[in-house]
Amino acid sequence: MSAVADVPTDTTAPNQIDSKPKTKAKSDDEFNVQKLVDIFTKLNPLAKEFFPSSYSYHDHLHQGYYQFSPNNFMPNNKPFDGDSNQRNRRRRASFNQVGKRLNGRVKAQREDSVKRTVYVSDIDQHVTEERLAALFSTCGQVIDCRICGDPHSVLRFAFVEFTDEEGARAGLRLGGTVLGYYPLRVLPSKTAILPVNPTFLPRSADERKMCTRTVYCTNIDKKVSQTEVKTFFESSCGEVTRLRLLGDRVHSTRIAFVEFAMAESAIIALNCSGMLLGNQPV
Repeated sequence: MSAVADVPTDTTAPNQIDSKPKTKAKSDDEFNVQKLVDIFTKLNPLAKEFFPSSYSYHDHLHQGYYQFSPNNFMPNNKPFDGDSNQRNRRRRASFNQVGKRLNGRVKAQREDSVKRTVYVSDIDQHVTEERLAALFSTCGQVIDCRICGDPHSVLRFAFVEFTDEEGARAGLRLGGTVLGYYPLRVLPSKTAILPVNPTFLPRSADERKMCTRTVYCTNIDKKVSQTEVKTFFESSCGEVTRLRLLGDRVHSTRIAFVEFAMAESAIIALNCSGMLLGNQPV
């Protein structure tokens, strides 16, 4: 009987013993969680370690693009994405406005330059830019004079720019003036004189000497080889030290740059304009 009486006592004891540790563990968990919450609320979201490498810590710290608080802090710093995109949009808009202002300013300057420029054609091949500018300087101050075209052909034209529109209007009255062997034709210009790119100009004495020894050739037959072009100029002008023959399948003819050993040979080569090379006159 004593053994039977002891069974209830043993069965109730474990239940009482088990219930106490469970209650204690639950209270410990609540304490740990609350402790973590207290710790996290004391952290500074503006600390450098919270910023990913893709963002500038000092910009966001000093400029105050986003105000942090425990309630609005988001993982992976997503609030910065919106602020960064907004800042980039403002920058792009600012750049576009600056670009539009610059384009408008350049366009206005070019239109003003066109009004101060005259177009001159039918220029004698012996007329130089200095001589042409001296003629038009009687109408006003000339700030630029550019002759274009083959210097050994009657198909030459020029642009003369004045400091004001009055000079350009006075320059139109020089139409019909004989300069050399041909009367000039003067009309209002439709384009402005483009500035010369300094990278295309000779930069040293050696490069200037090379330019005096080089001629530019066009209308070269595509069936003519580089060796034939070199032989053509050497037989008539002198020794060729360098030759570049350029062209593609789109154009019917090619061009070439021929450099001679002597500048006198290059001057002689200018007289070869119109001579047949293959089936085309160069």
